[in-house]
Amino acid sequence: MRWSTLLEVAKTLKLDFPADIKAQQEHFLVTEPMVNLEAVLNKFLIAQKVLASEEILERLAYEACEDAFNDGVRILELRYAPTFIASGHSHLNFDKIHQAFVRGLQKAEAQLPMVAGLICILQRILPLEQVDAVTQFAIDHKNTFLGLDLADNEEGFEPKKFAHLFSRARNAGLYVTVHSGEAPNPQATQWIRDSIEILGAERIGHGVQAVHDPELMTLLKEKDIPLEVCPHSNYLTKAFPTYESHPLRLLFNHGVPVTLNSDDPGLFASTLSDDYYLAHRYQNFSLEDFQKCNATAYKHSFISEQEKARVWKV
Repeated sequence: MRWSTLLEVAKTLKLDFPADIKAQQEHFLVTEPMVNLEAVLNKFLIAQKVLASEEILERLAYEACEDAFNDGVRILELRYAPTFIASGHSHLNFDKIHQAFVRGLQKAEAQLPMVAGLICILQRILPLEQVDAVTQFAIDHKNTFLGLDLADNEEGFEPKKFAHLFSRARNAGLYVTVHSGEAPNPQATQWIRDSIEILGAERIGHGVQAVHDPELMTLLKEKDIPLEVCPHSNYLTKAFPTYESHPLRLLFNHGVPVTLNSDDPGLFASTLSDDYYLAHRYQNFSLEDFQKCNATAYKHSFISEQEKARVWKV
């Protein structure tokens, strides 16, 4: 979500927010480490209020593509939770939300030499019947969804209970990536393992706590399951206390497939280039290391080979 657009839309919708610029940033954005992951997720609820119409959603989708393109991205996967956007916006149903995003991506692809796709997020904190309905929505729209994701606060919502939903999605032809093992928790490595072995995850969102389990790191390496690593986000959510203590280098050196990603760049006031900078500055990543990460990202992207090859020369 582009900062200028967020403020413009918030003003148009007459939302209550501070007049002072610094106070506005503190109100909407996450620019300093929060208490924990849950505190960060709660911050999302403030920005959620601007997601109020199909026109706004289409604009946001297009601008997300445009901003990524201007940052050097040519193959882009965006993800969203239909339930999160629909909440508080009773005039928006899942179909209206989805079609608005599809239009935004199609407009970007028509104007820019890039390809983009959508992943559907299941919010693990919601009642199972709601999560089931979103799963079916993703299956019914598999021609415009790449895959299914499971996200939100992991504590108290272990992967096993969602097994039947992901089985349905995989059988329907959707790819699977699962947010798991971001926050420090004694069960984090087991959650990652369950996401792979029970949910069929082909990629793991974050997964950085895997560094504490050598057998799990070997499993990720042998099964060629990449971690979608976001150093800047992991710092803000207190997954690790400092950029220096982030396990990106340790995972990479162990042979775990890793990709560099930007997590909620609008809300976290960052771009993918910032994550590259952090990897170089604090983890000593070289050009060769970045090229290896990009090769991993290309290989494991859910976008078709034909579409990827159109904009990226391997």
